[in-house]
Amino acid sequence: MMRMQCAQRSRIPLQWALALSIGASILLLGTTRQTVAAWVPVVSRVRNTVSSQSSSTRLFQSTIPAEATSVSPETVSAEEDSASSKKKTWFLTKPEDGLDYHKAVSRAYVRHVQLETLEACQLALQLYLNSTSSLSKTSKDPFGQLARDLSACEITKQDGGTVGWIDNPNYPHASVSTDSSTLSPHVVNTLFAQRPKGASVYTLEDLDASSTQGSRWHLVQVVDLQVVHDFAMTKRPKLKGKGITPMPPLSLDKYWIQTNGCQMNVADSERLEGVLQSRGMTSAESSDQADLILFNTCTIRDHAEQKLYDALGPHVRLKESGKKNVVLAVAGCVAQQEGQALIKRIPALDLVLGPQYVPRISTLLDQYLETGQQLVATDPTLYTEGSDPTMEYNGGSDTQVNAPKRESEITAWVNIIYGCNEHCTYCVVPNVRGMEQSRSMESILMEVLDLQKRGYKEVTLLGQNIDAYGRDQTPKRTFAQLLQYLDSHIRNEDTGDANFRIRYVTSHPRYFSDKVIDAVANLPSVMECFHMPFQSGDDAVLRGMRRGYTHDSYMHIIQKIRKAAPDASICGDVIVGFPGETEEAFERTLEIMEKVHFDNLNTFAYSPRPNTEAALWENQVPEDVKADRLQRVQRLAVQHAMERSERYAGRVVEVLVEGVNPRRPLHAVRGKTRQGRAVFFDGDIQELEGQFCQVHIDEASTWSLMGTHVPNHEALAIDA
Repeated sequence: MMRMQCAQRSRIPLQWALALSIGASILLLGTTRQTVAAWVPVVSRVRNTVSSQSSSTRLFQSTIPAEATSVSPETVSAEEDSASSKKKTWFLTKPEDGLDYHKAVSRAYVRHVQLETLEACQLALQLYLNSTSSLSKTSKDPFGQLARDLSACEITKQDGGTVGWIDNPNYPHASVSTDSSTLSPHVVNTLFAQRPKGASVYTLEDLDASSTQGSRWHLVQVVDLQVVHDFAMTKRPKLKGKGITPMPPLSLDKYWIQTNGCQMNVADSERLEGVLQSRGMTSAESSDQADLILFNTCTIRDHAEQKLYDALGPHVRLKESGKKNVVLAVAGCVAQQEGQALIKRIPALDLVLGPQYVPRISTLLDQYLETGQQLVATDPTLYTEGSDPTMEYNGGSDTQVNAPKRESEITAWVNIIYGCNEHCTYCVVPNVRGMEQSRSMESILMEVLDLQKRGYKEVTLLGQNIDAYGRDQTPKRTFAQLLQYLDSHIRNEDTGDANFRIRYVTSHPRYFSDKVIDAVANLPSVMECFHMPFQSGDDAVLRGMRRGYTHDSYMHIIQKIRKAAPDASICGDVIVGFPGETEEAFERTLEIMEKVHFDNLNTFAYSPRPNTEAALWENQVPEDVKADRLQRVQRLAVQHAMERSERYAGRVVEVLVEGVNPRRPLHAVRGKTRQGRAVFFDGDIQELEGQFCQVHIDEASTWSLMGTHVPNHEALAIDA
């Protein structure tokens, strides 16, 4: 059990502490007459409430203004009767509820701001949460700046409030910890009683303070956690054929990864490569040369499992023959879905790991090399940054253990939230990618700034439901706040020019907010591109899908986008042939397509997926009907895409050059407009790669544009 000593702090009189808090706040927000006037009632409220502050208060769960909070997932449908909604039970939405927290979390890395009163803590917390305040706009590390400006703790304030790693006193195998002179045992116990997650801030009262001095308060930021994993181990069976019992190879020098699926899987494979390369491994040109063969899988499409078995077949037979001792691993969504069943079906497999264990591939390999037993890692876990937290606020970079091996040197994926809590009745994602877990805004910014420093020009923020960003944090944050925070800090401090692009996928109409529309329309670095899956145009089908919005509410969002950002692209996803979809319901889908005219539409015929509710319904639509409807939406989608491309003809647009034109690699390049349309034009890739070019659009096709590069002064003349 950890021992922690009470702080020897510098005693600050209450009046000084309040003056420091309010004065620093005004300084951080700006010193206009209006700002000072706005703080007068705050000062008055502080004075009136300090004397009556209840000594019985132990923990204050902070919140942010109502407009920044998200809709609760318990609201299953926008039209559902309120009485039945109250009775509705929901799936687990907190990852800490899916595991034995105190057996899994051994330590937390924390920072703190020490203040005299609860009121002062609330005030400081609001400063930290306000993404439009001077604090958030001027400091890349607003919590650290808050500690330096306001904290009464002389030990940590100059170091941005850093306390460091503290042991979980409830962890059964807690090691002897280094004594801390900043947080008392009571504060530590109270913190871990909340089962804290990374990227959260807790307001805690310190009752270990001397009664003559009164209590003191702390804002405690949990930067990261240390999570202990207990992987499921299966005794190695003999293989078919020669009856060989596979043994781990003597060394792991080369790896080969095959990736299937969405952008999240591509990003996961980049992280897998980064971890493997940190072990000293290199990528093999083919699977024949590899010591580790890994399949990163997707289960969204039909027959995903069978496709995996087919792909594994040759490698399994080679292993059964005894000709080569290779490590076979399956990661991704099929791995999470099947778990132990994969090991039982394919005894030649060595490792099975779900998406949440991608950063732990090195630990899994070490354990396999040590034991030779099959390992399955699919249990719920908590997300950790996995790097040295001390690097994060001191110019830290993506060269840590979990740093991805980026496929491009111009554009990059950046995960901001993992998992999904929605449980749409057709979707496997919540079952295979777990519950929502958001990264901290500071960690995301540090990754983006490092990419910018290394010459990257564009990032795509990733999330299964990106509008849910921050609702799992304490206090809650929002995606719009994140966009504002990133935009404030990636622009040149002198010129205000970013020369940097931010994109994101994927939005959910149920949680989409006006603040995100405003951010996309007004923030220079955020591209005018909305990915807004609607899935169906019929309200009854949407209720069956458990989407939580209607035809009309979706169109209301589109109308607001068109008004705020008329030239923005709008992309979407649609599913035809969902159980119970009638011809009339399908016509409503065509109707919404005619109203919107999507720039790009991903079209799918419904296919029953394992462990989803809709797969068990009896009102399945015949395959020939689904095929016919899919062709009809695809024809209309192509027509609309062409119309949307034609609006660029004759215009001069900004294009970020990403690579060569694959059809003319020696003479032409390719890039994207701000709205995400592909553009091809003549040019030298050595000269133009990573550059923002002005391109006159000469010709439009369905999915791309052809143009001519024009010098900047000519582009300005054309625009004029």
